[in-house]
Amino acid sequence: MSTGVLDPETRTLDQPYPDTAKPASSLRRFAPFLLPYKWFYIASIVVSLIATMTGLVIPLVMQRVIDGPITDRNFSAVWWPAAFVLLLGTIDALGIWVRRYLVSRPSSQFEISARATVFDKLQRLSVAAHESWESGQLLSRAIADLGSLRRFMAFIGPFIIINAVTLVAGIGVLLVQSWQLGLIMLATSVPLVIACTKFETLYRVVARDAQDQAGDVTTTVEESIQGIRVLKAFGRSAHLGKQFLRQARTLRGTELKKVRYLAIIWAVIVGLQPITIGAILAVGTYSIVQGTMTVGTLVAAIAIVTFLLWPIESFGYLLAELNNARTAADRYWEIMDTPETVTDPDNPVELPEKIRGRVQFDRVGFTFPDASVPLLEDVSFVVEPGETVALVGNTGSGKTALTNLVPRLFDATEGSITIDGIDVASMRLADLRSIVTVAFEDPVLFSASARENIALGSPGASDAEVAEALEIAHATDFVEQLPWGLATRIGEQGMSLSGGQRQRLALARAVLGKPRVLVLDDPLSALDVDTEAKVQKELRRVLAHSTTLLVAHRPSTAALADRVLYLENGRIVEQGTHEGLLASSPRYREVMGSIHG
Repeated sequence: MSTGVLDPETRTLDQPYPDTAKPASSLRRFAPFLLPYKWFYIASIVVSLIATMTGLVIPLVMQRVIDGPITDRNFSAVWWPAAFVLLLGTIDALGIWVRRYLVSRPSSQFEISARATVFDKLQRLSVAAHESWESGQLLSRAIADLGSLRRFMAFIGPFIIINAVTLVAGIGVLLVQSWQLGLIMLATSVPLVIACTKFETLYRVVARDAQDQAGDVTTTVEESIQGIRVLKAFGRSAHLGKQFLRQARTLRGTELKKVRYLAIIWAVIVGLQPITIGAILAVGTYSIVQGTMTVGTLVAAIAIVTFLLWPIESFGYLLAELNNARTAADRYWEIMDTPETVTDPDNPVELPEKIRGRVQFDRVGFTFPDASVPLLEDVSFVVEPGETVALVGNTGSGKTALTNLVPRLFDATEGSITIDGIDVASMRLADLRSIVTVAFEDPVLFSASARENIALGSPGASDAEVAEALEIAHATDFVEQLPWGLATRIGEQGMSLSGGQRQRLALARAVLGKPRVLVLDDPLSALDVDTEAKVQKELRRVLAHSTTLLVAHRPSTAALADRVLYLENGRIVEQGTHEGLLASSPRYREVMGSIHG
């Protein structure tokens, strides 16, 4: 997640906005989603064309009526043409209903499938990949952009085809009726094509900017809601409001630019219409006077041109939506094309039935993506089964990064990490994470019940196992005091709970599955001294049966460990027992001093 609340102008992966694919190709890549429904789409287009073509037949019926019954003053001959027009109108109305019915299922299913696919992709991407994207950008692409693509699949795409065919057919009918009138219609279409081509080029750029800026606004709103306590506590709400207003104004400016482009193309389209009709009326009248054209032909021609007004007028809207869809497709595939760097190996090792939990780091190094300075260098140590090793060091020494390498939240860039002699990179991720459990310093809770949050990694856990985990985390009392106990729904991010309560639920979640390898990133930092002592007493029982890596900032937490590794600048510079290091290491005493003293 980005720090958009602190600086909404900050960009990472999205600045500058990349142009990763040709517009058409990004839309064509959705073909696999639509292939199962291709006959629905083909049928809907055919039905729509049949319904639309009825509108071109009606002017021809009018021509026959004017040049026949009206000219001959034979009223009785009007009934059959009138009935035929009524039939054509019925076919048109029925066609609209059938088309909507045919496209509703595939377009909605497309949206579901594409959204599920991008969600699955987000779950497979590494933590590093997630940290390079703003959260609002991901939300915008997974929700708003897919809504735009659904509209394209259901309406915009088919109608671009239908309107283009209708326009060509209409000009063709005019050419058959009168080549002079047909040429007039054809000639006025040339500036329309030129204007649309230019419009498409310009509009696509601002459409991309608008959608990305909307993602920025989403990021700011989301992060301001999540950080509302901090903003209020530091009195930064007004400051953030100004930053948000600046973002909103930037988005408004881009949207107004879109409106200006639309206004220009609409002016061109609408302005060509009276010119076309006026030219046809003048040439047609002259031809009637010269006796080379009937009144019915002229009326039919004007009716056809009038009928073609909607397909022509809609091109501005359709082109705008087409470019919105292209931009949405580009943004969608930017996520889908992001490399998955932490994946299952091609030939995973099958784990033995019994895992002892011996963890070994062998000359491990780690550098964050795009960073030039390594965070960890030449780290080697062994944690024997059932042993607890604490990691101690100043901020930035690499403690948390080291623990993240065990469950492969990140991959080591040098060296290897093994469990019982098996390289973690050769294990299936599901197998690895079934034997390694993590509790983070900043616990994450979801909008679910307390029980669902605790049993996140062990959904099949029994009530007795959950109760035991709560006892270990000293969380039984406060959970029982919740309105519905374990069934109480925890609010988003667990904000309805205190920091200590959130940490205890996260600790209960970590110990529930009795993991062979337990990774704890300062899990007691938010607890008061009395509660910490009670949790430590219970935690000692668990640590005796698990291989544990423990990030410690307090002397009392470090004292839980059998051995302490002291890190400095990404290297292990000292190791020993907590008491031993306090006695022998000045820098260790300095790190622990303020709390220990």
